[in-house]
Amino acid sequence: MGIKTYNPYTPSRRQMTGSDFSEITKTTPEKSLLDSKSRKAGRNNQGKITVRHRGGGAKKKYRVIDFKRRKDGIPATVMGIEYDPNRSANIALISYADGEKAYILAPEGLKDGMKVMNGPEAEVRVGNCLPLSEIAVGTQIHNIEMYPGKGGQLVRSAGNSAQLMAKEGKYATLRLPSGEMRMVPIICRATVGVVGNGDHSLINIGKAGRKRHLGFRPTVRGSVMNPNDHPHGGGEGKTGIGLPGPSTPWGKPALGLKTRKKNKPSNKMIVRRRDGKTIK
Repeated sequence: MGIKTYNPYTPSRRQMTGSDFSEITKTTPEKSLLDSKSRKAGRNNQGKITVRHRGGGAKKKYRVIDFKRRKDGIPATVMGIEYDPNRSANIALISYADGEKAYILAPEGLKDGMKVMNGPEAEVRVGNCLPLSEIAVGTQIHNIEMYPGKGGQLVRSAGNSAQLMAKEGKYATLRLPSGEMRMVPIICRATVGVVGNGDHSLINIGKAGRKRHLGFRPTVRGSVMNPNDHPHGGGEGKTGIGLPGPSTPWGKPALGLKTRKKNKPSNKMIVRRRDGKTIK
């Protein structure tokens, strides 16, 4: 996937970039795999805002993605690569030999007409999904299960991949894109390859309106507020926050405070944290 630039007929257009969608081969989604998507605008089930700066945005349908890949032993043909407005990665429509259709995350190198397969007997090849026990050490993988049968939860965004580092006993050790080394059960499944659309991170939004189309509302800095609105507020002109460290609007420490529980049960699965430290 390449990046395209625009003629600067407005100031914002000068810096703006976008995807050229060169990987996309199918423009209309499969109707049987669409679902409605209600807008939450950052609110929970009580109607209270729990995530700020969300709302508006373009209307979109949800594409039902098969993260589990449990239809074993039946080859499927790639029908087309599509854009998905709900994620950074592109998706691929596949059709199984028995006629069933499904969406999967489109890895780099997956083309129309290629065959993919799920299950322990599948080849270790781009787009195929199989247990970690059947994948060679050193292979690049994505869409990785953390719990057998739950479906892929790790490494699903554009351009990402994990590396299978070791297999020992009941567990396989993975190096995740963050640098974290983590163990997952060796019977968990993963898809071979790197998630496609790797240039997604290079796109420059360019203007505020385009961010609004994505469902983001404006964010106001605390330092320009009044002291009764934010701990960073107040003072004459531009001034420091006047605190030992940055804080949230409610006075809690922000930007760097570790919130993970010390006794979290899954800590024993982390071999090395992304900051290079080992969890004791």
